This record gives sequence, C-alpha cells and structure tokens, in this order.
Amino acid sequence: MRISIDPHRCIGAGQCALTAPDVFVQDDDGYGALLPGHDPDAPMVKEAARACPVRAIAVTES
Repeated sequence: MRISIDPHRCIGAGQCALTAPDVFVQDDDGYGALLPGHDPDAPMVKEAARACPVRAIAVTES
C-alpha cells in the first residue's frame, strides 16, 4: 500500500498518530507525518485514515 498525507488539508488533530503510532507521528509543527521506515501494510493504517477528521490521509494499493 501507499500512504500519503495532504499537508494542505491536515489540521493536526493527531488521530493518525493515536490510531497507528508505528506509522504516523506529529511533526514539530503538530501536523501528521509518516515515520521513516514505516510499514505501509501495518494493521491500523486504514483505520487511521478513516479516523482523520478532514480526510487528509490517502491509502492506495501500490
């Protein structure tokens, strides 16, 4: 899978980092970011995308 975060939509709610902390983190400005070396097939990735209140996370098949 491929994960992307739209930086123009992200509001820094942090639901991604709470739902899938092995994949997402909040950057220094408080916005969602992908952890280096993250596993795009981690079990909670799709749930984290659904939890985003502004739908800033896209998960697509690669």
